[in-house]
Amino acid sequence: MPETAPRTSVRVPVGVDITRPSIARVYDYSLGGKDNYDVDRVAFEQILEYAPRQGDVSRMNRRWLHRVVRYLAGPAGIDQFLDIGAGLPTVGNTHQIAQQENREAEVVYVDNDPVCCAHGRVLLEQNENTHYVQGDILQEGTLLENQLIAQYLDLDRPIAVLVCGVLHHLDDDLDPAGVMREYNKLLADGSYVAITNFWDPDGENPELSVLARNVQRAFVEMGLGSGWYRTRGQLLEYFDGLDLIPPGLTELENWWPSGPLWRSLLPEERIVLGGVGHKRMPAPPRLRHV
Repeated sequence: MPETAPRTSVRVPVGVDITRPSIARVYDYSLGGKDNYDVDRVAFEQILEYAPRQGDVSRMNRRWLHRVVRYLAGPAGIDQFLDIGAGLPTVGNTHQIAQQENREAEVVYVDNDPVCCAHGRVLLEQNENTHYVQGDILQEGTLLENQLIAQYLDLDRPIAVLVCGVLHHLDDDLDPAGVMREYNKLLADGSYVAITNFWDPDGENPELSVLARNVQRAFVEMGLGSGWYRTRGQLLEYFDGLDLIPPGLTELENWWPSGPLWRSLLPEERIVLGGVGHKRMPAPPRLRHV
């Protein structure tokens, strides 16, 4: 049984330590991957006691990411992507989806875990437009001022910042909304920010709110040490300074679905929200008639 983790996400990256569960390895296990250890599987099995279909949530999150990246690399015309908290490589990675739409799309993956970075560099850096950098979303000045990233991305042009399943691992003391506010402020006009996060429906759906709070306890108190469910109002703060593109902040399978839903959403799937914000270009100056 793993030792109960502290109630904070400020932990030294797990790396090769197999006595502590790793966020990246637990996520890998939830997707059916093989890059995980007993301690990770035990932590996830404890979550399954409260949310038996949590593995479906991980797969849903990937599907959402794929749809968003196809939109951004296609109709939105974005050719630069910063994938924060990328974790361990899996099937259908960001660069593979983006480069199906635009072969020249540049993708930089970032994670603070050195093991994820090592795996990523071996498996993902398959062409000159794909890179894996070690870094932290909490870096002073934001990752947008990280020179390792700036050598690959032109940060004076629009980019897409992907923050999928990351912010719910930052506790309230770290002010995740404030973190995103800094990123949004520094982004070039025309950029996009895509976010998914655990959701506590609170008064919107009291029954689902009970589930969210139970699953949060399983995440935070039973080994992993992080995984906070936040209200819609709290999640909307992540997009401060941005315009949410339709349909706004919504349940993931309701965001530009690839076809009709073939079954009703599971309760676990309904307590995750996602949205894409756009930093609009300034309006052109109005011509004055003399």
